[in-house]
Amino acid sequence: MGFSSCLSMMGYVSYGFVRDNKSLHLREPSSVGGGRLRWWRKRGSSGPNLVDSSMPFMLKSPVGRRLVASALEPQEEFSGRTSPNEVRKEIQRCYELVHKLGRGVVYLGSSRVKSDHSHYQQAAELAREIANLLDCTTWTGVGPGLMDAAIKGALEAKKPVGGFKIARESGEWTTSNFHPYLPLETYLTCRFFSARKHGLVDAAVRNNPSDRTAVVAFPGGIGTLDEVFEILALIQLERIGSKLPIPFLLINYDSFYSKLLDFMGDCEKWGTVARGEVASLWKVCNGNLEALEYLAEFYNIPQNKMDYDIRVGAELS
Repeated sequence: MGFSSCLSMMGYVSYGFVRDNKSLHLREPSSVGGGRLRWWRKRGSSGPNLVDSSMPFMLKSPVGRRLVASALEPQEEFSGRTSPNEVRKEIQRCYELVHKLGRGVVYLGSSRVKSDHSHYQQAAELAREIANLLDCTTWTGVGPGLMDAAIKGALEAKKPVGGFKIARESGEWTTSNFHPYLPLETYLTCRFFSARKHGLVDAAVRNNPSDRTAVVAFPGGIGTLDEVFEILALIQLERIGSKLPIPFLLINYDSFYSKLLDFMGDCEKWGTVARGEVASLWKVCNGNLEALEYLAEFYNIPQNKMDYDIRVGAELS
């Protein structure tokens, strides 16, 4: 908090001086809103005397002294912080990759699920069939687990794959910035989670009616839920999907998300969420056929293109 803000907050308009080799000039009241607050310190100063008798009353109170002491502490030069510029550059690279590979379906999911798990096999199957159905790019966080399942499903369909890898994942590949088998030009390794999220969201945004995109949330943990609720909030606030809606599918394999849905129902009972609000933002699907039928109807896919039921067959769930 700046010193001028402290004065404004406390409602003081008087002026005074802080001595002991440091001068603090407070603005003097005027008819047009006051002058400017100016303060500087001389080289070699050991700090102000915060109980000098010439200071305003506020500066003699314990709260006032703490506020002034905080304001006079050396502040890190903002220009010396490089992370804002680095984040901006990384976000720009994410946007460039989306422009290069095309928007499509974004898959979220656990990095811990192994390839012999039924959820992995179902996720790979769904990603393959969606890639065929919508003829689109498949986007993931380029990690292991269910993200890897989505990648393999799309590659099986011989459709383009892209993604945004984070250097630190909860599963495998944590010590490498490189994916084990994807070409380098198809993904970007991000340092910042914020840039990664920007990339994933941008990949799902529809810019024109011909764009066939979606967000598909497989079972997952903290990272997946973080992404799910951030995207849910963006849709709720109409920051994305306001002009061209984006299908958001919550894949409830083996009732994985049922307790979460119960919790959202409790939120409605407590009044923290409007009744029916969340249900209107996403589609809960208990299996792959339900998800495919929803997307086929959403995008008015011709009947002759809807041959997924031959390959998917009976639901594993």
